[in-house]
Amino acid sequence: MHILVVRNDKLGDFMLAWPTFSLLKHHWPDIHISVLVPSYTAPMAEICPWIDEVVIDQPEEGLFALRNSIRLGHYDAVLTLFSSGRLGLATCLAGIPYRLAPATKLVQFCYNHRLTQRRSRSKKPEYAYNLDLAYRLLRDLKGIPGHMATAEDSDDYLPKELTRPLLQFNPDEIRLLRETFCRQHKFEPHSRLIFIHPGSGGSANNLSLDQYARLATTLKCEEPFAFVISAGPGEEEAAGRLKKMLAPLPATVLRPQGGLPELSRHLQFADLFISGSTGPLHIAGALDRPTAAFYPRHRSATPLRWQTLNAPDKRLAFVPPPGAEAEQVASIDVEHAAREISEKLLP
Repeated sequence: MHILVVRNDKLGDFMLAWPTFSLLKHHWPDIHISVLVPSYTAPMAEICPWIDEVVIDQPEEGLFALRNSIRLGHYDAVLTLFSSGRLGLATCLAGIPYRLAPATKLVQFCYNHRLTQRRSRSKKPEYAYNLDLAYRLLRDLKGIPGHMATAEDSDDYLPKELTRPLLQFNPDEIRLLRETFCRQHKFEPHSRLIFIHPGSGGSANNLSLDQYARLATTLKCEEPFAFVISAGPGEEEAAGRLKKMLAPLPATVLRPQGGLPELSRHLQFADLFISGSTGPLHIAGALDRPTAAFYPRHRSATPLRWQTLNAPDKRLAFVPPPGAEAEQVASIDVEHAAREISEKLLP
């Protein structure tokens, strides 16, 4: 069976599809999974252990070019985790026999199998909604009794048949990378490495640099610690400014030349990752690293909806206080957040 899974939007959305790939392979080991992704997230798709083939979506090529590309795959089924009119029409015109997607707006009529989800109500995490679609596909095509993703324990929606971390590199290689990194940046070898990602890639509201600086300087830890400020394309200047604001605390800026896989390898040795609700946060979650994240409060962007993939005891989420505008992440008390982070994630 050859299946095409589609999640061709932002990095965080794609990382939250990893449990879907794992679940499908767990219950159907001989299934061949291809994914349709944009070029930006393709490097992460290439290192996913449950993906057999990566297909690059080129939106500028238009509907019929996409249809032709999909036809070449001779897929038996397509699972579209988030659809658009272009995607729906292309998979329909490509003649894929089984087409499953959320029942969303007019595009749902391009699919001959649909699942009503109402994700905008944010009743559970995005990755759980994805898993619901995977369970439906397994029921329809494999005869596995279907069910819905629910909180198994302590607000954890990851099924018990899946294990953390979902993303992991060779531990010996990561240990050597960490040692080299600390030596290059003159950090004490046993320092706790606290990563801060102040950029958002335009995906969500975020703290200001001043807030990140106040947060960082309020953190407490019994062991020596140092800050690693990660920066994506176009974010280097802001990261450099934050580094200066943290002086004289030990800090450096990480500009991964090897793209997202290199960033991921560095995040595997992070003792803590701090950011807004953005793509690198979800990479850290997939690595099961401790995370502290800052979210707006409106319903489509809640901490539950965009919950990270790490274990419940490894994640903290902060939102604007009651009375503040939902989008006003700047209204979060970062000193209070720092004390909670220090107590729960930096003991």
